[in-house]
Amino acid sequence: MKLPNNTVWYDRKHTLFGLPWSFTRYILTDEKLLIIKGFFKQTEEEIRLYRILDLSLTRSFRERIDRVGTIHCCSSDKTASEFDIKRIRNPREVKDTLSDLVEKQRIARGVSIREDMMPNLVDSDHDGHIDPGAMK
Repeated sequence: MKLPNNTVWYDRKHTLFGLPWSFTRYILTDEKLLIIKGFFKQTEEEIRLYRILDLSLTRSFRERIDRVGTIHCCSSDKTASEFDIKRIRNPREVKDTLSDLVEKQRIARGVSIREDMMPNLVDSDHDGHIDPGAMK
């Protein structure tokens, strides 16, 4: 498999004993994350980095023994709103690299993420305006 020229990181999903015996591959470039799964039927998911909203790292006891981890990602992508980068080597470093690249892409594209600071406000008549004094 030929990797893109701007590849920052590449790994496979590691299975039993942390060995890369899997047909799931992850490719991180400076603009997108590719998740390629399958042998006979391949599927390729492409997630633009500026769409990634949140990252978290989990490492089960078995994953710690195998020296791997899983990064859970939440994104605004229509087809991949939540996905995992499963059982990869050096997960903390990969998460930090991914987080830095996400921020660089947001700045480069002028994208900002607004967090819902007041989730209890209500728009009961669905006119696009919050009803004054209305609370859930």
